[in-house]
Amino acid sequence: MFQTVIIVGNLGRDPEMRYTPSGQPVTSFSVATNRQYTNNAGETVKETIWFRVSAWGKQAETCNQYLKKGNKVLVEGRLTADPASGGPRIWTSQDGSPRASFEVTAGTVRFLTPRGGEAGEAPAADEAGGFVAAEDENIPF
Repeated sequence: MFQTVIIVGNLGRDPEMRYTPSGQPVTSFSVATNRQYTNNAGETVKETIWFRVSAWGKQAETCNQYLKKGNKVLVEGRLTADPASGGPRIWTSQDGSPRASFEVTAGTVRFLTPRGGEAGEAPAADEAGGFVAAEDENIPF
């Protein structure tokens, strides 16, 4: 069996990196995806879904170094289910309302904010260990 999810959105906060007891780096960040559509009543509906993303190893270090709040990213990875429910992680916010978060373990993170963009500078391919910014002037199309 195989499952993969692709998310394109903006970082909601700066990434946070930590290390596991074995010394493995892991970086966590949140990504907001937006969708706008018109419902049956003709009203415009704006919908935002938040994803909590975890990147591991060299990719974690690169994400922590170059990503900043507001950067646009593409994340390809797998959904991580809550062990208790098998679905999204369910929790209660500070105001008492129920919330759910979708958690993704990143396989690939692509930086989509242009180099020198307002929200932070994206790395060149050789600096990022193979992670490339989407805006490359050498693309032949």
